[in-house]
Amino acid sequence: MITSGSTATGPCYWLLAELTYRCPLHCAFCYNPVDYSQVGRELDTATWLSVLEQARAMGAVQLGLSGGEPLLRPDLEEIVAHAHELGFYINLLTSGVGLTEVRLAALKAAGLDHIQLSFQDSTRELNDFLSNTRTFELKQKVARLIKEAGYPMVMNCVMHRYNLPHIEQIMDMAVSMGAEYLELANTQYYGWAMKNRHLLLPTSEQLQAAEAVVQRKRQQIGKACEVLFVVPDYFEQRPKRCMNGWGNVFLVVAPDGVALPCHAARDIPNIEFPNVQQQPLQSIWYDSPLFNKYRGTDWMQEPCRSCPEQAQDLGGCRCQALMLTGDASNADPVCSKSSYHPLIRAAVEQARPVPGLTKQDVPMVFRSNPERERVLPKQSN
Repeated sequence: MITSGSTATGPCYWLLAELTYRCPLHCAFCYNPVDYSQVGRELDTATWLSVLEQARAMGAVQLGLSGGEPLLRPDLEEIVAHAHELGFYINLLTSGVGLTEVRLAALKAAGLDHIQLSFQDSTRELNDFLSNTRTFELKQKVARLIKEAGYPMVMNCVMHRYNLPHIEQIMDMAVSMGAEYLELANTQYYGWAMKNRHLLLPTSEQLQAAEAVVQRKRQQIGKACEVLFVVPDYFEQRPKRCMNGWGNVFLVVAPDGVALPCHAARDIPNIEFPNVQQQPLQSIWYDSPLFNKYRGTDWMQEPCRSCPEQAQDLGGCRCQALMLTGDASNADPVCSKSSYHPLIRAAVEQARPVPGLTKQDVPMVFRSNPERERVLPKQSN
């Protein structure tokens, strides 16, 4: 543990390597930056391997490989193999697009430990509408391949106004596919999801009905599948400890090498973003202005500064405060003690059903891809 300013900083335990922002899906709730096409060139293989070595030396034990779609990196197997040699527990977060039987065997041989497979819904119509692709049957096939390969599987489904009414069918689908874990993660409103918040935010009645279904189905399912239901922030009175606290255990490295305390932090203005190509990871974690900016409690304004619950939630989400109030130092508006809480209440009260599921009926803003994909840098041997 190193003392940085007035905060005693422990090691980072969880590294999320966002290998690429490229993705074959166009999900309307994607948390990637809406201007991701302007992000610089992706890190090459040698740099990613160095990042893994540095993170492991700092004490990181969990590695998530995500994107975009990480399977678009032809060097994914090499990255997995090196992470395995270093002793990471490796989790691949994937849409399943590109996960063939041959590729799955290669990843298993390289040492991949765990796969999290995303679905958008239990029906082809809604799954394909929300991702703006035709991938439902492909995902079903990939789920079978994952089980046949002997992997534990986490199935992930981002929940919102459109698919909450199908939550029982989604749970049944997960059990039928042999998922050991099902993460029903209600939409958090960043990136493309924020652009579509007025369409995705459920009503209070929808959420309550879905929670009741989850409780009933959990009793029926028993130990066959562990179900995690994450209530959206907008329906809480107190904020969550975002990422278990800013710069406490979690470190994200974006495709261009920018290091961040959370997925959305690069939207914070007037701060220099450290990059693994110019600065060692240990220096970034312990010494960079970005990672130290909201550590601990010294940065807090009222009502957080005098709140007896400050050590529990650490002020909530800085990026949510930024998006909704214009200042990342403000209290998270989710908190009922925040003077900005009426913004949350107004958004929830304005939530209303939208008729139709077609692009013509619903003015959804889908995640767009650049007109020309950036050329992947030459891979190092």
